[in-house]
Amino acid sequence: MLHSNNIIRKGEVIELPIRVKADLPAKAVIESENIFIMDETRAISQDIRPLEIGILNLMPLKHDTEIQLLRSLSNTPLQVNVTFVHIASHVSKNTPASHLNQFYSTFDEIKHKKFDGFMITGAPLDNFSFEEVTYWEEMKEIMEFTKKNVTSTIHICWGALAGLYYHYGVHTRRTDKKRFGVFEHEVVHRKVPLMRGFDDVFLMPHSRHVESVFEEIYANPELNILAKSEDVGPSIIMAHEGKQIFVMGHPEYDRMTLDTEYKRDLGKGLDIQMPKNYYPDDNPDNEPILTWRAHANALYTNWLNYYVYQQTPYSLDEIQ
Repeated sequence: MLHSNNIIRKGEVIELPIRVKADLPAKAVIESENIFIMDETRAISQDIRPLEIGILNLMPLKHDTEIQLLRSLSNTPLQVNVTFVHIASHVSKNTPASHLNQFYSTFDEIKHKKFDGFMITGAPLDNFSFEEVTYWEEMKEIMEFTKKNVTSTIHICWGALAGLYYHYGVHTRRTDKKRFGVFEHEVVHRKVPLMRGFDDVFLMPHSRHVESVFEEIYANPELNILAKSEDVGPSIIMAHEGKQIFVMGHPEYDRMTLDTEYKRDLGKGLDIQMPKNYYPDDNPDNEPILTWRAHANALYTNWLNYYVYQQTPYSLDEIQ
């Protein structure tokens, strides 16, 4: 386990931020928000073992997701070294190959390593069964890797659906209408550290056409439902005391992310409903009110603190 004296040097508590490559474009955006983010040059001068966090970014607009996740991971005094990972068996249509080559690793390049924490993002794959996804075999290899080489893995939206299916055989089903908007959720297990600081009811964005089969989640004794919603069902689920965490929504979304998705689909002529509980007076001309950021910060901070930092060994080689 990492001990507290690893964040103190010369009798002073020092600031331990997100650590990324110096020329990552998302770095400038995060810094403009007064979030301290450290590049590799400065980080290596500090006598600290940072937390190693891998992020498998499956989202099409990878730059936007980088900003959202780095912002979510920034609310901690821990130094976090982020490694972005992309799928090698899939050619991204929305992110230049030059960006991936410069700032991302493939699974083959990191599979010999161990990580304190790992994140698997969502993906726009609602219209496909898991076996129909062209890179499903690579996904299975990565998810199997996390079982023995990562202290805690957090799965988001489609990543959560995929993780529940691969690890626990929980199937998915098509919903009658898209789960699209900002929905209320009820905390079920308040004493679980992941939910520390949460109100009884909190908000979280969702954007998907599919859901896990609730009955299969409830029937599995290994799965602990920590939060649920009358509108969208079980939403935060934990297994093996936090080694695997599944978040059905997108707590990391920006204020305008759902707006962008909505107006993009309208522009394509798709049958898309206005996101629920999002625009003031249900008027798309009104700027959405950001109502979920505080709980998103609590979720990711609690994950890093209680399920990564306080559980991981000081030597990465000891992760089992």
